[in-house]
Amino acid sequence: MDETRAPAKLVIITGMSGAGKTIAVQSLEDLGFFCVDNLPPVLIPKFAELIEQSQGKIGKVALVIDLRGREFFTSLQETLKYMRDHFTITYEILFLDATDSTLVQRYKESRRRHPLAPEGLPLEGIALERKLLEELKGEATQVIDTSSLKPGQLKEKIVSRFTNMGQSGISLNFVSFGFKYGVPIDADLIFDVRFLPNPHYVESLRPQTGQNPDVYEYVMKWSETQEFLAKLSDMMNFLIPQYKKEGKSQVVVGIGCTGGKHRSVAIAEYLGKLFANDENGQVRVTHRDSDRDRH
Repeated sequence: MDETRAPAKLVIITGMSGAGKTIAVQSLEDLGFFCVDNLPPVLIPKFAELIEQSQGKIGKVALVIDLRGREFFTSLQETLKYMRDHFTITYEILFLDATDSTLVQRYKESRRRHPLAPEGLPLEGIALERKLLEELKGEATQVIDTSSLKPGQLKEKIVSRFTNMGQSGISLNFVSFGFKYGVPIDADLIFDVRFLPNPHYVESLRPQTGQNPDVYEYVMKWSETQEFLAKLSDMMNFLIPQYKKEGKSQVVVGIGCTGGKHRSVAIAEYLGKLFANDENGQVRVTHRDSDRDRH
């Protein structure tokens, strides 16, 4: 093998049925990935061998692995270990997820049957599938919650992540949210900032979000805010190199307050600016719930 040639890159797309794997594979095709749908895991080593023998002609590959081929699915863990031990190909596992209620609604709209509950209720199949995929989700290098994403937004997320696949840094995504709307299911870390003084009780600030300068300054002026940010920043500076060492390519940090409008938004904005100046990969700030109750 030519030592100067970068190793081939492999993306394994998996996750819950109905969570958007079709959109994911189409997005990677648009990025020039060679894509194979529903490849049995037992055939992955043979496929990897063909990739290495192509001498660089096949450099980016995406494989969709799901429970349609569940008789082969249990061998995936052994296959991935074999890949690490015998091939130079680097791989990532992209796991697509969504809330149970979202998946049920999508099945109702499409009038499709869940592959694990062809004669039963979709929720029964979803529960079984979630249990079967639990361990694999834990090993994923990236988890995307598609519950609130439109197809175009999911495509944008995937294109943004995999356009620069193989970058040395780690992508950080700070997500503000409201606990009353539920915790983001794709978050790696969750921090609760409901202990901070709440701008909601200041009449002039209530209609605004944490992106407003007055709200931002209100959240930041308290001593407990500054102490919290100092401790959180110190912990993140410790964790990021550990995640890199583990091979993790993205970390999603959820910052939650009651409604996801004031405190969590301001804190997420602060962290986004702070870590954008460090030697990391892409840093993104997303406000999931800040506009929910605005008219």
